[in-house]
Amino acid sequence: MLEKDDAVILESAGVRIQSASQIINDFNLQRKFNPDLGKAVGHIVLCWSIHDANKLNDEVMVNLAKEYLHKINIRDTQYLIVKHNDREHPHIHIVYNRVDNNGKTISDKFQKDRNIKITKELTLKYGFHIADGKELVKRRQLKGADKVRYELFDAIGSASKKVKSMDELIRVLDRNGITTHLKYKGNSDEVQGISFSKGDYKFKGSEIDRNLSYAKLIQSIENNVFSEQKSLANELKQTIENARIDRMIDGSVSQPEIRVSIDISIADDIDDEAIHGRNRHRKKQARTNTR
Repeated sequence: MLEKDDAVILESAGVRIQSASQIINDFNLQRKFNPDLGKAVGHIVLCWSIHDANKLNDEVMVNLAKEYLHKINIRDTQYLIVKHNDREHPHIHIVYNRVDNNGKTISDKFQKDRNIKITKELTLKYGFHIADGKELVKRRQLKGADKVRYELFDAIGSASKKVKSMDELIRVLDRNGITTHLKYKGNSDEVQGISFSKGDYKFKGSEIDRNLSYAKLIQSIENNVFSEQKSLANELKQTIENARIDRMIDGSVSQPEIRVSIDISIADDIDDEAIHGRNRHRKKQARTNTR
């Protein structure tokens, strides 16, 4: 972190900051209190939207970093807070010793979940900008599990807007190297959940995005089916209307001889039975009367 030309140490605790080698030595000295700990150094990046730049300065970012560390239970240990200016958005790096000043281990279990909760709390507390959605995330900068998770988000989200059944969605994703896993309730045929895997990574649908849970995907697919039925009904209506106008222009009749009534309704909750029921209803409603 310190090798970058624009790196600035904003705050430190328990380490000498005259050089990177001094910082490393100080971290290693404290690590000897707990030599069996494998991963003894933690690294966290706190980022803000470019829209928040006018709200931030070095002092504000340091205070926010300290509040974050306190909330996530990283306390009484060595740490370093470094600012970089190599991105358009404001961000700082926090490096801390997982061996605290008393030789005890600072747990990193469930840190990802706690991080999401705490950063959301701080964002709302201080009125920072909240991005509109995953579409704005810069994919080029992602690595590992995050990279795969967003690849799944893009592929599943795109496919789910086009397919007409869950089986079709599974086939489309399989052609793109994505395996779908359905979780059933007990020994029944009732699907309880859905997961997706690519390479070495596997995520529940809801972990990728709340709109990719099994229930939400089924709803999306049913909406696709109903939208297609609606489009076909509109095409039929337009075709009949065009035929009526053509006959009037030809002068074969003096007045409209075709009357069409097509009832199209969109229900809030759509299921297969309702879709088929509406199709039968529309066939009965579509009628032609010749005078």
